[in-house]
Amino acid sequence: MIRLLWALSAHARYYLRRYMPTNIALDAIRTRRGLKWGTPAMPLAAPYFLAANYCLTLIEDGGPGWLNLLVLMFCWNALKFLIMGPISVVLLVRARLEESATRRRDRRTRRPIEPAEPTTARMP
Repeated sequence: MIRLLWALSAHARYYLRRYMPTNIALDAIRTRRGLKWGTPAMPLAAPYFLAANYCLTLIEDGGPGWLNLLVLMFCWNALKFLIMGPISVVLLVRARLEESATRRRDRRTRRPIEPAEPTTARMP
């Protein structure tokens, strides 16, 4: 039974990582090229919070209870974008420090090119 639950959760996670728009966007931000877009993506949390607020208003006015799941999903997605901003800044700083250390190490280990010795023999 536990094996079945484990397999189902693994498949659900794979599906959500692969096909849900927020996960696709966050995966793109986590790449080296996308780290610079973490902070500009933070305002994308606002529409999610507005949608959650709208669903809460509908629930309070007698809407169906399943809207609570949408509220939870909207808040979760908004928090993912809010948290990814500062995390991407930290990851970008760390990546740039590693790159500069690698460049510095390469400059130190690179040997100066020695001039070739002139040949005095002439070809006939």
